[in-house]
Amino acid sequence: MPKKRKSGGRTKGKKGGSVTVQCTKCGRNVPIDKAKKRTRQTSVVDPKMIKELRAQGSIIPRRTTIEYFCVKCAVHYRIVKIRSKSSRKSE
Repeated sequence: MPKKRKSGGRTKGKKGGSVTVQCTKCGRNVPIDKAKKRTRQTSVVDPKMIKELRAQGSIIPRRTTIEYFCVKCAVHYRIVKIRSKSSRKSE
């Protein structure tokens, strides 16, 4: 089989193993250096209340959620794009 990427799609470097995380969508265990990470800011307050609270000058807290995706789900949900060989080599 020809090898598509020199790194095997990982950013492991010269360390031994790496921690695995679960994919948010399908639940597959993926090495953390191979998983695609997406950080989202979600508000704790109801969206209808935010406008009124901002008018009063209050600070609205936001929760940061981190989602990890396996490559299969990241391509399917369009988090990453499929790139040609020439565009992969240019970076």
